Amino acid sequence: MSTAREQGPAGVCVVTAGGPYPWIIVNALARRFGAIDVIEEDGEPQLAFLRRRARKTGWISLAGQFCTMVLIRLGKRLSARQIAGLVAAEKLETEPGPEQRIVGVASVNSDHFVQEIDRLKPRVVLLAGCRIVRPSVLARLSCPVLNYHAGITPAYRGMNGGYWALAAGDRENFGATVHLIDAGVDTGMIVRQVRGSPQPGDTIMTYAHRLAALSRAMCVEAVDDALEGRLAPRAPEGPSRQWYHPTIWFYLWTGLTRGVW
Repeated sequence: MSTAREQGPAGVCVVTAGGPYPWIIVNALARRFGAIDVIEEDGEPQLAFLRRRARKTGWISLAGQFCTMVLIRLGKRLSARQIAGLVAAEKLETEPGPEQRIVGVASVNSDHFVQEIDRLKPRVVLLAGCRIVRPSVLARLSCPVLNYHAGITPAYRGMNGGYWALAAGDRENFGATVHLIDAGVDTGMIVRQVRGSPQPGDTIMTYAHRLAALSRAMCVEAVDDALEGRLAPRAPEGPSRQWYHPTIWFYLWTGLTRGVW
């Protein structure tokens, strides 16, 4: 990966709710473009998240999904050594750099967020792990707004795209997408995609790290295209579906019968 440009502020702003996967992307961009800005929103309150999910999937399905979320949280602790090995092998940077500029906002759907965008005047915004931006907010952003999605769209929109591709026996679509933002959930025009393979021992606890490692160069290329006016988005094609967390019963069944954990 090339070194940072010899110039002032890059005009790149990443919007995220934090976490190791977005920081892998942020640090790759900072290495390429130099000084970039990060707007970090507060996490959505869990009760609000659960109510919103229940409206979409129903309370029984939500109960199964919640059990899987708890299992993933515990599993990441048990998989800490494996994750550390993946981080070391791929040379991933999962924490903000010491000089990284970070602005906190309560939500991407707040006036404060728009005010910060107006102040920073980015030439491109990349969303990486934040909540869905409302159309009324998008309408107030004048630069290209891209989204990093850890799945191949339109087939694997929503949550856990890598897991769902493997669970469906669709290993060739284990990958990630950068797309333009529109009013839907991961439905925007596709800018770039990358595909790869999970490694032995990878599970739902490590897929996001694996996909972020695969996606670093893709995100850099997509942002560079936006800065240089080279974006050539294409319309999504093929079956389209939004996915959520697997229910605990589906997760266990798929693991036992297909070896996809």
